[in-house]
Amino acid sequence: MYGLIGKFTSTDGDRDRLAEILLSGLSDMPGCLSYIVANDPADANALWITEVWDNADSHKASLDIPSVQAAIKDGRPLIAGMQRIAETTPLGGHGLTAR
Repeated sequence: MYGLIGKFTSTDGDRDRLAEILLSGLSDMPGCLSYIVANDPADANALWITEVWDNADSHKASLDIPSVQAAIKDGRPLIAGMQRIAETTPLGGHGLTAR
């Protein structure tokens, strides 16, 4: 499995709208086992994105899916910053089956 943990910082006051856009682009992402968008309780403009994929190629291919492309296009103006915190190799856990 392949995992990513990232942090998005929205433009001031746009976190909820950005989260809505990120969540709207989730349909039909082959190989996606988990995609979580979460508010940062300590930063009113920050979102944490935690992803688990069956492999890195599935993640890369997801960037070409029309719904994902639309979410990127719509969300880009609301993003003040992005950080890739970590790439991981998930082993399993609640909701995931080890492969």
